[in-house]
Amino acid sequence: MRFEFATATRIVFGEGTAATLPELVRTFGARPLVVTGASAERAAWLVSALAAETLAVPGEPTVELVREGARRVQSGGCDVVISLGGGSAIDAGKAIATIATNGGEPLEYLEVVGKGRTIVAAPLPFIAVPTTAGTGSEVTRNAVLASTEHAVKASLRSSLMLPRVALVDPELTYGLPPAVTAYTGLDALTQLIEPYVSARANPLVDAICIEGIGRVAGALRRVYHNGADRDARREMALGSLFGGLALANAGLGVVHGFAAPLGGSWKAPHGALCAALLPHGMTANVAALRARAPQHPALERYASIARLLTGRKEARAEDGIEWVHALCIEVNVPALRAWGINQANLPGVVEKAAQASSMKANPLPLTGEELLAVVTAAW
Repeated sequence: MRFEFATATRIVFGEGTAATLPELVRTFGARPLVVTGASAERAAWLVSALAAETLAVPGEPTVELVREGARRVQSGGCDVVISLGGGSAIDAGKAIATIATNGGEPLEYLEVVGKGRTIVAAPLPFIAVPTTAGTGSEVTRNAVLASTEHAVKASLRSSLMLPRVALVDPELTYGLPPAVTAYTGLDALTQLIEPYVSARANPLVDAICIEGIGRVAGALRRVYHNGADRDARREMALGSLFGGLALANAGLGVVHGFAAPLGGSWKAPHGALCAALLPHGMTANVAALRARAPQHPALERYASIARLLTGRKEARAEDGIEWVHALCIEVNVPALRAWGINQANLPGVVEKAAQASSMKANPLPLTGEELLAVVTAAW
């Protein structure tokens, strides 16, 4: 048995921990850049406390935005980067801190569509503070960027990119509206399920996934219907953190393989895409395993997932799929067509998804026909 586990240098979790952020930042530098989401006013207290430069990320992070952010860091003499926001803000900050010290064009470092240039210099100190419970980006070693030129999203990746501090304060998620709660929550669930059945699964990740799936299963419905449920918000923040730890060390699978090209071509929230695809990706994997690899350990893992989701000891893999499908209906997850995706686009999406880095960790390779069936069912 051989595996590796890497994560942020320090993880700080708990209600009220955000209040310690200004003091924490000052231990790393004196001229910070604060990267925020579209609602930059949510970070006004931090910007004021630090007299910091700011950069807002209005949507999915792009190559162009990261280029501008690195220029701002260099021209302002910034020596530490903090992201306070959702996954887009965190990925943008992570990439900015990296490009600022490594130089060159962000596209040069991207997988699949870029040159995959190696990151050799340590990024500026980077602190990740999530305000959603879903992406887990605060503990991952990659940043997902959209390349407008290639109409796809791809990662720059290095263990050097792991944040120096991941500060997770569930109080920062209290104001999330139901739709965002649902999309990010289902992204978190996906990022616990896919690593657990991944071709790169390992015992340490297994334990994290099992713990996380149980927590999200018990909390997501509650917090969707009652956003003021503080216990459920805490459970979701913890489940999201666990999902980030898992995906960073065991990879993902078919759902995220599709989310990359879809998110690069259409303006749809990443979590919403994952939510629409999750039950159908699970269906395809279970069917393929039963047909071509009935002794594969991932098949029993899907049954274990079903037991965690349903709370029933006799649950089979298909019961877990049914549970996820029912949850998606209950929390009003839109089909892919709601984001302007046409059925005629689907074969091209399949072609790009087959090349996505996330697809490499799927428990077994899926055929082109199987991939087309997944995205068609989600459409």
